[in-house]
Amino acid sequence: MTGTTGLVPDLDPSWAATIMARTDTAKDAMGVTIDELERGRAVLSMTVRDEMANGFGITHGGYVFALADTAFAYACNEDGRVTVAAGADIAFARASHVGSRLTATAERRWRSGRNGLYDVRVVDQDGEVVAEFRGRSFTTDRPLPEVPGASAPA
Repeated sequence: MTGTTGLVPDLDPSWAATIMARTDTAKDAMGVTIDELERGRAVLSMTVRDEMANGFGITHGGYVFALADTAFAYACNEDGRVTVAAGADIAFARASHVGSRLTATAERRWRSGRNGLYDVRVVDQDGEVVAEFRGRSFTTDRPLPEVPGASAPA
């Protein structure tokens, strides 16, 4: 993963999140790292950079949302099918600033058929809650992306 460090899970075609970890250029562009990953749960983090601050010198809410949404995506892609957001809501609790290390922990609340519900808590480096996010997922029939350089299954 270009420009990032963190966990790179073993490639597992029965687990879409392991494919996403190799093909997610938005995650890489934001400097997001995968700290923990298991089916139905993901912990991702990023350091707020200068270009992520708004005109008031605080982290732009879109970046906080994007971090939470990315953690949600890794948590809800827990089988071999492409799962996407059907909707999401966020409540901002406190401001963060350039240099803050934000961590988003996403956890499945329930999953049934093609639908799921996941909660994400975003905290700063002091463990203070920055935002709470709730995502609703939908599992599609879309094919998984090909991973560059990965060999096809035998």
